[in-house]
Amino acid sequence: MTETYEVIVVGGGAAGLSAALVLGRARRHTLVVDAGEPRNAPAAHMQGFLTRDGMSPAEFLAIGREEIKAYGVELVRDRVVEVAPGFAVTLASGRVVRARRLVVATGLRDELPDVPGVAERFGKDVLHCPYCHGWEVRDRAFGVLATSPLSVHQALMVSQWSKDVTLFLHRVAESGLSDDDLRRLAAAGVQVVPGEVAELVVTDDRLTAVRLEDGTTHARDVVFTAPRAVPRNGLLEQLGAELTETPFGSYPVVDATGLTTVPGVWAAGNAMGFGEQVINAAAGGYRAGATINGELLMADLDAAAGV
Repeated sequence: MTETYEVIVVGGGAAGLSAALVLGRARRHTLVVDAGEPRNAPAAHMQGFLTRDGMSPAEFLAIGREEIKAYGVELVRDRVVEVAPGFAVTLASGRVVRARRLVVATGLRDELPDVPGVAERFGKDVLHCPYCHGWEVRDRAFGVLATSPLSVHQALMVSQWSKDVTLFLHRVAESGLSDDDLRRLAAAGVQVVPGEVAELVVTDDRLTAVRLEDGTTHARDVVFTAPRAVPRNGLLEQLGAELTETPFGSYPVVDATGLTTVPGVWAAGNAMGFGEQVINAAAGGYRAGATINGELLMADLDAAAGV
């Protein structure tokens, strides 16, 4: 027989585990399905999470799994491949489970620039978020590898953490920069270097320079770049959730609690938006879990009263 849960959480990152923790503490029969592909796996540490500043992502998730287990939440390492009407959920293992409510916390993946050295150093000395890593690399020689004209904003932001910043335009045309861009870059002391980047130079397991296609090299200690965000929103599309296009991918239309346009389906974490850092994702999962518990309670009371 198909096992029925009150809530199935798809994704075992900060958002999914946080939702599961709230639901478990509310005595809801909850299943977390986790494919084991956290976005922040390349990073050695996470920052800006009060009381957890500097903790490794792996340790954070391990503690979270133990916490939800204490409240009877079941976690399986598997992948959801299909959700049928009525929230019949088919897993890659062939198991079929059913839920009254769903939380989609499948996150996103980062598609990195195809420059040799970028993927290999990502999470080490190739970074994307100054709030996540800026303090740790402060006052070093920064490079910013442009992926679009929006990379100007990234270069301006990282100048808060170093006064030695070079913006490598790579495949972005210099003519694509506005007068405001150029004025602000100059005010921040950011050097702008046109020309395509050939590779990142790595010496003794550390980034040492950026080499252009013309052979010139620029000594740099750290490179920031903006990966292309690819939301894992296949399940939401399958369920018919309304999506909206943003400069950072397509995300579901949600209310303040994360409820999508599909009744009974919530989104949390990077499944809901690009800018959800770990602390935001955890908060979003909490909101979704608390809202779902309250909704289930009222639904059961109304059913008991014959409403």
